[in-house]
Amino acid sequence: MTDLIHQYGLEVTGTVASLVYLFYSIREKVWLWPWGIIASAISLLVFYQCALYADMGLQVYYLAISAYGWWYWMSGKAQEETGHVPIKEISRRLFIKLVIVGLVIYLGLLGALLYIPAMVNIASSDMPYLDAFTTAASITATWMLARKYLQHWIFWIVIDLVSMGMYLYKGLYFYSILFLIYTVGAIVGYREWRRIMSGDEE
Repeated sequence: MTDLIHQYGLEVTGTVASLVYLFYSIREKVWLWPWGIIASAISLLVFYQCALYADMGLQVYYLAISAYGWWYWMSGKAQEETGHVPIKEISRRLFIKLVIVGLVIYLGLLGALLYIPAMVNIASSDMPYLDAFTTAASITATWMLARKYLQHWIFWIVIDLVSMGMYLYKGLYFYSILFLIYTVGAIVGYREWRRIMSGDEE
């Protein structure tokens, strides 16, 4: 039992925190951000142990963007008379900009994953191309979530499916199940946010 706790304890804890984060995200509740901070801090340790360095670095970004998202969602400058930040559609111009920025981030991450480990004498990154893709796309999608763009859910459907395969390959079975749930949650979240946008709130 002690060995199981040692092996899977962090992963299980991170999974539970991530599920709470997903629940509040779908419900459009500001509590998603503090739970995101907890989940990211735990995941950072898990991914370091598994030599998924881009995913590890992504958790540092998540910590920062969670603090920003928490502030933005509660900021008086971003609020309407309704008292909360509204969900909005992304414009084509902004979408193109985000794709370009995401591509630049991807290429930078890929180069770092391919060459830096050997330079600093650490284990090579596993699956650098997929690792760089999910990280770059997640950076973009999380910024969109912080700004409450509806289409961030579509990004997450793709990211979560790819990540699920990566974690299954690495033997992170709890995280694999988590990202399967994330995929379903992203579909539900898109429909829920679309319903809220239409004004059909309970």
